Amino acid sequence: MIPDSFKQDLLNRVDIVDVISPRVALKKAGANWVGLCPFHGEKTPSFSVSPTKQFYHCFGCGAHGNAIGFLMEYAGLGYVEAVKELADSAGMKLPDFQPRGGPARSERAGPDLYELLQRAARFYHESLKASPRAIEYLKGRGLSGQTAARYHLGYAPAQWQGLAAAFERDDDKALVECGLVVENDGKRYDRFRDRVMFPILNQRGLVIGFGGRVIAAEDNPKYMNSPETPVFEKGRELYGLPQARDAIRAANRVVVVEGYMDVVMLAQHGVQNAVATLGTATTPAHVQKLLRQADEIVFCFDGDAAGRRAAWHALETSLETLADHKAVRFLFLPAEHDPDSFVREFGRAAFAAKLDEAEPLSAYLLRELKGRADLATLEGRSKLIAEAKPLVKRLAAPALRVQLVKALAAAAGMEPLEAARLLEVRDGIAARPAFAQPAPARQDRAPMRGNEAVCLRALLGSPELALGLNLELVRPDTAEGAALRQVADWITVHADAIPRPLSTAFETEPFYPLLARLEATLLEFKLEPGDFRAEFEGAVRNLEREAKAREINEMLARNERQGLPERLRETAGLREGPANAPDLA
Repeated sequence: MIPDSFKQDLLNRVDIVDVISPRVALKKAGANWVGLCPFHGEKTPSFSVSPTKQFYHCFGCGAHGNAIGFLMEYAGLGYVEAVKELADSAGMKLPDFQPRGGPARSERAGPDLYELLQRAARFYHESLKASPRAIEYLKGRGLSGQTAARYHLGYAPAQWQGLAAAFERDDDKALVECGLVVENDGKRYDRFRDRVMFPILNQRGLVIGFGGRVIAAEDNPKYMNSPETPVFEKGRELYGLPQARDAIRAANRVVVVEGYMDVVMLAQHGVQNAVATLGTATTPAHVQKLLRQADEIVFCFDGDAAGRRAAWHALETSLETLADHKAVRFLFLPAEHDPDSFVREFGRAAFAAKLDEAEPLSAYLLRELKGRADLATLEGRSKLIAEAKPLVKRLAAPALRVQLVKALAAAAGMEPLEAARLLEVRDGIAARPAFAQPAPARQDRAPMRGNEAVCLRALLGSPELALGLNLELVRPDTAEGAALRQVADWITVHADAIPRPLSTAFETEPFYPLLARLEATLLEFKLEPGDFRAEFEGAVRNLEREAKAREINEMLARNERQGLPERLRETAGLREGPANAPDLA
């Protein structure tokens, strides 16, 4: 992977305000910048960006991170893509690194595949203008010139070596590497011939591959896609996502369809938040990427058997990625229609109405499972629970999982606790007396107490303070104490290469959300270096008193076991409980 040293150098060179401000309208507010959060709908700004601390935080939805994290969340980029985009903006070149499952970049050095693919896209586009047959085909499908231009559509001539006109060296091995040319038994020929061409763009708007659709109905296959290449991975990319990104954010919904023509025709009729998979089944990477863009995914499939198989696979794929504040829904069109034909016949309003009627994932899952079992029999109800078990266990959204267990229990004629046990749901469903009062709503930003938390926040603001911390004072049996020990120990080892913000060094640790919350208070209370030292030293003094109190209490406990008088405790003048520590909002 990309070396940490390069990542930190990159973060030190860029200004997070410069990264975010072209994408989010920011206003100066004291030492920070504020704006409307791009990750959830709001009318009052709660999104804050710190140029001194180089991180952002939303006090509404909790979104938090550095410049790399922002690009990943906002643009749906992968980690490497986000680092590359940031590096390009800073004039830095990515170092050679070993990607997962592939050779080092230096081993792949050669022609710029992006440039070759872009040149091919221009060739196909010009060829479309010169092909009355291809133009008539697209017009016959109802496609306008404006839509064709928006999606950079083209045409691959019906020639074995048509691309030779676009490249000085048509024998270049790189043309094979990027999937434009096929080499077989010493012979070379164009992969795409006599097809309407759909360029596939990555999140940065660069051409990474193509989809080609036949014009003649008798030709097969109907669609042909570029093969996997060093710049194109089908299981991670989606057709039309760069063009749809703004509409997806505006609607907070993304529609996933099966065909390229579905995407372009929906867009032409005003449904511009649609994307398509690239001839592959839905993957976890697809779902993760889309849930970064919107809170709701609607999978829109044909109502035939193939469409329903694809939908069920999409449901299974979504389970491990779904969160309680996100939604996945399913829309099945009439068997005689796909999104392209439906929107052309009935229009945008009818399709939008269908989207609003899309079935929630939980309802679709329950309907499918119930349909596979005879619930009038004991065996059928047992089968329902057995088939639901692996699906429920994979579901990542805890609140939805509890509700689903209750619904399955009702369908199977069981008590929820019985169903939870059989489904092996670890968090289960807590039994509650009928007269019990509901628990009060949990506050999003409940104060965090404890001297360990105070020290931890101070280290986030002034990491050098860790060098004087005696870790023997810190109890490891609390979340804050365990995190403080690990963070302080890391700082002492990496004192010469502290990242900005410090929390980025712990993004994969389970206590990262705790660091993010503490970091957020640095924005909220506008703490400065002098404040960090003062509160750190005060918290350390409290930790010393707590440690001394524990030592004396342990000594008294040993003495009491040996029969010494109780009045010795009064003589020691001990104060019950830990030393006072301020609340951290």
